[in-house]
Amino acid sequence: MRMKLLTLSVSTIALATAANADTMTVGLVAPLSGGGAAWGTAMKGALELAVKDINGAGGLEVGGTTYNIEIAAYDSHYNPNDAVTAVNRLIYEDQVAFIVGPLGSAPLAALVPVTTENKKITITGGFTPIAVAPEHPYSFRAVLPTQIYAAPQINYVVEKLGARKVGSLFPNDETGQTMSNDIASAYEAAGADASAVDYYERDRVDFVPLLTRLLAQGIDTFELDGSPPQTAGLLVRQLRELGFEGNIVRTGGDATNDILAVARPDASEGLYVHMEYDGSLPSAQEYQQRYVDAYGGTMNAFSPLFYTTINMIFEAMQAAGTTEDSDAIVAEMAKMSDFEGPAGKANWMGQEIWGTARQQYIPYAIGVVNGGVPQVIATCSLDKCE
Repeated sequence: MRMKLLTLSVSTIALATAANADTMTVGLVAPLSGGGAAWGTAMKGALELAVKDINGAGGLEVGGTTYNIEIAAYDSHYNPNDAVTAVNRLIYEDQVAFIVGPLGSAPLAALVPVTTENKKITITGGFTPIAVAPEHPYSFRAVLPTQIYAAPQINYVVEKLGARKVGSLFPNDETGQTMSNDIASAYEAAGADASAVDYYERDRVDFVPLLTRLLAQGIDTFELDGSPPQTAGLLVRQLRELGFEGNIVRTGGDATNDILAVARPDASEGLYVHMEYDGSLPSAQEYQQRYVDAYGGTMNAFSPLFYTTINMIFEAMQAAGTTEDSDAIVAEMAKMSDFEGPAGKANWMGQEIWGTARQQYIPYAIGVVNGGVPQVIATCSLDKCE
């Protein structure tokens, strides 16, 4: 397995390959540094673990040929220009079979014309509808976007927590604008006022002036969705330091461990969080332990979701008998249902919403942080959290 990490230069780590196997390269473009690094490293870990499984079992047999899998990975820095540069390298230099990433709506919007033109399957975390648009048939999304989980979770927040006046801050880019619109629409549909909104540049760390303006509007609930994990942690800490005693809610995008690390447990107590899946599943606990054993620290919940989609592609290649015909591989992926992954059974959805079934769906939940640990308080379907 070969790993490339692009910052200002590229470094290569060569690992042993099977002498009797052909080589297939899989690409990764994700934020491996900066505010979105928790998500990007979760994606990288998912790919590495999936590849380790296959190479450790002797390789991936497709159409009578056995492939040893290598990884070419690049740091997008959560930046559209860097993401496009990375994808061009993955396609034209590394000649990857498919791409894990990018993360974020702005990077995805910038590079998806290139991946579509070259028929490269991508597994994205971008919440923009572009991710699953019919004109981009090779783009799949591993995580649920705000558009899907916002209404059920926000209805719960309004009905059960009594949210009436909601404040929020979002990144000043396409990702932030997309999520802001989805969140505001869901709160307003549930009967709450979500008009207290402002935007920030992604490298900002002092949010006191922006938060002070929002608090002056009499908010009783603050929505964290849309902010990267480390930024969300800063927002929680600075809100509590300003004396805010209302609800703090994270409607989506797993960030709990990083929020706790940055905000500190006392500020995070009582934080309401989105849970990407039911963490009590034995398979989820086993995957998390494996991840922690491999990388240390904590695991962002995006990892098992990407691990599942990556394995769906590998299995689809075997069923299609090809690693190069993306149309045949996509056709096999479309047939999959109740695919067993560490986070639970995965299915494709989205035909009625976006015109394609390219959205991975795994049941999710709402948790509350108690003693530094999120505890499930509601399980969710596409319609309701209860």
